[in-house]
Amino acid sequence: MQRIKILLAFTFSLCVLSSLSQNADSTKPVSHFSGSIILTNNGISLIPTFSLNDPAILFSLSIGKGRFSFEPDMRFALEGKPWSFLFWSRYRIKAEKFLVTLGIHPALNFRTQISHTDSSEMIVTRRFLAGEFAPNYSISRNISVGVYYLYSRGFDAGTPENTHFVTVNAGFRNIRLGNQLFAQVIPQFYYLKQDALDGFYFTSTFSLAKKNFPLFIQSIINKEIESEITGTRSFVWNVSLIYSFNKIYVQQK
Repeated sequence: MQRIKILLAFTFSLCVLSSLSQNADSTKPVSHFSGSIILTNNGISLIPTFSLNDPAILFSLSIGKGRFSFEPDMRFALEGKPWSFLFWSRYRIKAEKFLVTLGIHPALNFRTQISHTDSSEMIVTRRFLAGEFAPNYSISRNISVGVYYLYSRGFDAGTPENTHFVTVNAGFRNIRLGNQLFAQVIPQFYYLKQDALDGFYFTSTFSLAKKNFPLFIQSIINKEIESEITGTRSFVWNVSLIYSFNKIYVQQK
């Protein structure tokens, strides 16, 4: 019950922050403050092969100025148990139709285990350090193609020491479905290697939104093509309800 109260308080705080940001003083320097709250029937990881297999709530923020941003990403099982915390620092380079994102983050992953002494549940923390490289090319205003590479280093016993995650992806945005509704589809093929084991997969994200409305629906599917990696499901999916906000501050002359 205490965990649920903490989650509700955190959710309320994010909503208040987003409201305040929309009425903030316009004399602040050029910067941005955005984020989202995601409620889903199945928490799916940044690497879609891995999922919580239970309902989850996800919080993400992006606070930055110019090319730099700090983007914490905190994920919990719906009953309040922590799932994973990622603390991204990102730098973006944009030139005409090209966008390159460089990022690094320390991460904490949490797993529930049974204590050998009294058979009670305990939460074990596993530490990671990861970096990303993501070049993207815009073919048109609403169509883009890109490559994404993530390397992760695990520091604790029982975790993969070296993880390589490489995707080839495309983005189709602002697909009109009438006057008010629009969709977005992001398909990608990816290769995953964890130490000596590897595999190939396909994943796709589908979003459905209403114009000028902060809530939208999103679904992710992930299908294993060929893999040696154990402990995962060959097909994973979810449906999520997302609340998002975004505000840009411009310095007043």
